[in-house]
Amino acid sequence: MNCVNCRDVHFSYGKVKVFEGYDLQISSGITILRGYSGSGKSTLLKLIAGYLKPGKGEIALPSPWSRADKNFQQYGLGFVFQRLNLLPLASVRSNLDIAASLCGLPKKERTERTHEILDELGILNLADSKPSKLSGGQQQRAAIARAWIKNPSLLLLDEPTSGLDDENTKIIQRMIQNHIRGDKICIIASHDPRLDKIGDEIIDFNLRVS
Repeated sequence: MNCVNCRDVHFSYGKVKVFEGYDLQISSGITILRGYSGSGKSTLLKLIAGYLKPGKGEIALPSPWSRADKNFQQYGLGFVFQRLNLLPLASVRSNLDIAASLCGLPKKERTERTHEILDELGILNLADSKPSKLSGGQQQRAAIARAWIKNPSLLLLDEPTSGLDDENTKIIQRMIQNHIRGDKICIIASHDPRLDKIGDEIIDFNLRVS
C-alpha cells in the first residue's frame, strides 16, 4: 500500500515552532486534516509537497517518488493552494492545457481530459473565461481541475471548500470520491465538517501534541 510517511519532522517559521518530532503515516485513500487556522495543516501539506523543507526528519513519498526526484512536483503531485494561483491572464482551458503540457500529455489527450474534467465539475461552459470572470466556487473548481489534469498519484487540497455553498461543496466531494481509487492518495486540509463524510481517515490537528 502506498503511503506518505513523516518521521521525526521538525519545522519552524523563525522562532515559531510548528512541528517538533512529528510522526504521521497517511495511506492511500482520502485523509482529512481537520483543525483550527494556524494548527499546522497547510504547513504539513507544503512539507509533503516539497515546497517547504523540514529542519530535521524525513518525509517519505508514495512509490515510485522520492523528495530527491526533481520530477515529482511536475508529474506526481497535484496541489491546490488556498489562494488557488490560477494564471490570471489565461483562460480556464489554457490553465489546464499549460499544466497538462508541462507533464508531457499529448495534445489530443490534453484536449480530451480538459473537456471531461471541466464537464464533470460543471464549468465546461466557462472554459474560455479568465479566472477574474468566475465566481469563487467556479475558481475553486477550475483550480481543482488544473491539479487533476495530469492524474497525479498524490493530490493535496488546502481548504478546497472554504466559503463555498453546499452545491459547490457537493460537486467537489463527488470529484474527489470518483477519482481517488487504488493507490492514489488525497490529503485535504480543512476545517469544514462537510468534508468529513468523504474521509477514509480524519486526523484532528486540534489534538496534535507536537
